[in-house]
Amino acid sequence: MQRPVGSRDASLRRCAGLALAWLALPALALAAEPRADVVRVQARGPAGAYELAVSVRSPDRDCGLYADWWEVVSEDGRLLYRRILMHSHPDEQPFTRPGGPVPISPDATVVVRAHLVPTGYGGAVMRGSVARGFAPWPDVPPGFAAGLATQPPLPKECWR
Repeated sequence: MQRPVGSRDASLRRCAGLALAWLALPALALAAEPRADVVRVQARGPAGAYELAVSVRSPDRDCGLYADWWEVVSEDGRLLYRRILMHSHPDEQPFTRPGGPVPISPDATVVVRAHLVPTGYGGAVMRGSVARGFAPWPDVPPGFAAGLATQPPLPKECWR
């Protein structure tokens, strides 16, 4: 028995749609992983020794799921400063923590990002300078400065 042509076209479209959905599953899984987002950066103090107050939003629960640091990275991927966070902040979201001195000039463009135990980098990032301000950087290159995750200083323990 022969099916009408329209029925065959519908079957092909359905198969193509299922194939695309199957291919998108890894991306959906990555998007669903918990991440720590930098939502605000403020600077004060003298050039070359700024104190940055960084606000982070994260799904902190306990020492198994928490933002363990925020950091300042040069555009070429060098770690300039890292603020270690020693405990989770489940009841304070977003939370702001100062850190410094950060050795940058007023016009130096830098990246400020956070790291989450256990998923690492991947949340919202801010990019800018003290002189121009900081704004979201939605087009972070994949794998940007990923090797910094093992570079000291690193948290020694989590309180709580």
